Amino acid sequence: MHIFTLVFLVVVLAALITQQYLINRQAKSVTAHRDSVPEAFRGKISLEEHQQAADYSIAKGNLGKIDLIVGTGLLFIWTFGGGLNVLDQFWMAFEIPQLFQGVLVMLSFLLISSLLSLPLQIYETFVLEEQFGFNHTKVSTFVSDLLKMTLLTLILYTPLLLLILWLMQSAGQLWWIWAWLTICGFSLLMLWAYPTFIAPIFNEFKSLENEALQQRIHNLLKKCGFSNNGVFVMDGSRRSGHGNAYFTGLGNKKRIVFFDTLLESLTPEEIEAVLAHELGHYKHRHVQKSMVLTFSLTFAALALLSWLMQQPWFYLGLGVGAASIHMALLLFMLVAPSFGFFIKPILSYWQRRHEFEADAFAIEHTDKQPLSHALVKLYKENAATLTPDTLYSSVYDSHPPAPVRIHHIESYEPL
Repeated sequence: MHIFTLVFLVVVLAALITQQYLINRQAKSVTAHRDSVPEAFRGKISLEEHQQAADYSIAKGNLGKIDLIVGTGLLFIWTFGGGLNVLDQFWMAFEIPQLFQGVLVMLSFLLISSLLSLPLQIYETFVLEEQFGFNHTKVSTFVSDLLKMTLLTLILYTPLLLLILWLMQSAGQLWWIWAWLTICGFSLLMLWAYPTFIAPIFNEFKSLENEALQQRIHNLLKKCGFSNNGVFVMDGSRRSGHGNAYFTGLGNKKRIVFFDTLLESLTPEEIEAVLAHELGHYKHRHVQKSMVLTFSLTFAALALLSWLMQQPWFYLGLGVGAASIHMALLLFMLVAPSFGFFIKPILSYWQRRHEFEADAFAIEHTDKQPLSHALVKLYKENAATLTPDTLYSSVYDSHPPAPVRIHHIESYEPL
């Protein structure tokens, strides 16, 4: 067995075992506290709602365990099982230029992977989410979304893949710098275009009609010095009972978006507090910081790929016989998540700090009670567990767990 094969197997299995262990810890923690609402939430969340959140968390964890096992099995089939070789040889038989062959190999891999993930996706939407009362998605909407996403992926990513593979083939030893600049430019373009051109393909966005709430929001935006392209309500209830709010876009395309499900459940004061939290992300430049981090990791990853693609053992160790630029890129995309899993706790910790900073900003510009009440309602309506396992949360949660976050808000004193 090649040494890199052994390293890869150890890393993949270690990531799988660790994730299964964490999911089991989460289930034990949630089950152990299922019969009692945490003291901080008594009177705000009923025992029945608390138990539903526990059952929902466990059910999602069980599905996640199956997804991990299936995903690991497919990874081994694509690599050691010869799946990538078969795909490569299929397109090679058409005797088309290698550049276009590479694009077709990668697109067909993405298509096949999407089809293989469909059964679990269907189960999650129409069984698990339906069981807990969250699913509002019709079969026609599900199919329509799937077709739209497939077409959009082909339109957007075919030229991007073609350009990156061309750079890998023709731009010399420093191709990875040009590829990095291309990916960064594409990402910025998508951030700018998403709210106006892409999101409306899937959802309907309407301007906020409540004039009193509009004025309250306008005053907050003015107070915080935030210019935007409008406040919109999204028809999230068309697909799910979960609620959320976010701001998106760059430059003059920035917009604030509320799910209609969120507006139905919160008071104007609570909506203002949630918006202030989102503005906190903007004021603390969390989006820009996240972009810098993402671009830095991409830079390092492409530099590593530029070296790996020149090493015969990289291909042989992963079960691929014929070295090529597209196979190097595809292999790297396949193996990177397993190695990247082990830096996830650091990234999650960083994201949770951003949430604390945004909460503090919201308190300083509105009030702690509306924010606390709004978050409790969101935890309740999204059936988020109030008793997560600490270790599980430290790895997976980009937002602080409910007890920690509420305590932080209620104990925070504005300067």
